[in-house]
Amino acid sequence: MSKVNLGIIGGGQLGSMLSTAAKKLDIKTIIYCDDIDAPAQNFCDEFILGEYNNKEKIDEFINKVNVITFEFENIPYETLNEISKKKLVLPKPSINRIIQHRLSEKDFINKLNIRTTRYASVEKKSDLETLKDFIPGILKTSTMGYDGKGQYPLRNIEDIEKINIDFSKEYIIEKLVKLKKEISVIITRFGNNNYEIYEPIENIHEDQILKYSKIPAEISENIFNQSKEWAIMIAEELRYIGTLCIEFFIDRNDNLYVNEIAPRVHNSGHLTINAFNISQFENHIRAVCSLEKIPIKKLSNAKMINLIGNQIKPYRENLKLNDNEFFFDYLKKEIKDKRKMGHVTTLIK
Repeated sequence: MSKVNLGIIGGGQLGSMLSTAAKKLDIKTIIYCDDIDAPAQNFCDEFILGEYNNKEKIDEFINKVNVITFEFENIPYETLNEISKKKLVLPKPSINRIIQHRLSEKDFINKLNIRTTRYASVEKKSDLETLKDFIPGILKTSTMGYDGKGQYPLRNIEDIEKINIDFSKEYIIEKLVKLKKEISVIITRFGNNNYEIYEPIENIHEDQILKYSKIPAEISENIFNQSKEWAIMIAEELRYIGTLCIEFFIDRNDNLYVNEIAPRVHNSGHLTINAFNISQFENHIRAVCSLEKIPIKKLSNAKMINLIGNQIKPYRENLKLNDNEFFFDYLKKEIKDKRKMGHVTTLIK
């Protein structure tokens, strides 16, 4: 029997890759998810289906595990907090409470004297009339947005009149930067000033969904160092345990901005599975399960492409891969537009 039974809340592809990494470490994974078709059930040791407010099912889950983590950040804070009263949850639920709300997240970052885009709270449509200097900008729901969901571009003043959304929700407006490129930095924190940090990853998005990631990122030495320094500052201030991703914008004047914090393993870090001796997934498990920290070592430059929707089909039909290519099928039953179905990582010498 494994020494540690790890509970993972959420059953998407990140849960799948965490489960795969856990097997290497002889750790049993039990996944709790509200989706009967959750793809991670194909990779974990045990799967429990239940809603996030089902106390009986959650107690069943809690009783089977030693420590609990999660693979997406939009789990209700109340659920995580109640679970944490009975079993250790890492990262701490209080971190999610900050990051689940875009306004509190940006306030937190700015208090560290780290640059973000300009932003303001929007409670009603008339607020936008007083915030015209934030246009061009993006109006976003303050909670529950990812992969472009809950985002409304405002390219000019006329777009304010055209917008038709439910203002009973909270919103934030963010002024657009003149974007040069986007990067991310993944860090795994094990304790006070004890961490492993990966080099910055360059990312390209299409339709607000990550399409390509690559290392090395084509950035200046200053941006390379500053992005890592800011990632360390954020992880330390949060007293974070586990793997964390910071997403950055770089503008045309080579200014760096934090876009957002992802309190979990991250899509851009999939290439760490093949390009490093220890992946972001294994590092997360090592941190939350209090296992030995092993220094990371880069094995190869790499690029990763997400397979969206029907792009998975030729790979499922046994498309021939080169020796330096690695295909990951997330085993999602239904192919949908804009749905991440798998990815391919290519190692580059």
